[in-house]
Amino acid sequence: MTQIIEKRMAARMEGDFVVFLIGARINNPWKVHKWLPVAAAMRRMLKELEQAPAEQTGFLGYETYGSLIVQYWRSFDHLERYARNPDLEHFPAWVEFYRANAKSMGDVGIWHETYCVREGEYEAIYASMPPTGLGKVGKLTEARGQLKSARQRAARGEEPRDKLAELDLGE
Repeated sequence: MTQIIEKRMAARMEGDFVVFLIGARINNPWKVHKWLPVAAAMRRMLKELEQAPAEQTGFLGYETYGSLIVQYWRSFDHLERYARNPDLEHFPAWVEFYRANAKSMGDVGIWHETYCVREGEYEAIYASMPPTGLGKVGKLTEARGQLKSARQRAARGEEPRDKLAELDLGE
């Protein structure tokens, strides 16, 4: 089991980065020949990305939540370069998916969303958690001082003076 950090921790990243959400939806589970290749291709892509040097690919890491995969990339250009490279796992799988499903697109769905995040314009908090998500690919820092509140972590100014601000969160 992964080690739990028994404190409030904030994730910090140097520079801009990209959060890429990707997933699949099996619309017709009995058509295994349609969705199994998608699942197998995703496993191959993630293995390929894990084994490649991050300095080369810009791939920082990922978390899997059922059929949702959250990926972290150094830049949009790195992500796009990977997706469009015909010598790597994604491009042939992408082409094959559309070829195999040209006449029956409703059997399995795929989707993705890409978020380009500027340095300092995000916030992340983890309490009694192992390194997770951005905290796994970035640097974990104890959530004290300027990292105590979501507003401060997201560089949105001082915390409003209200009941929440009065709570002692163990700083």
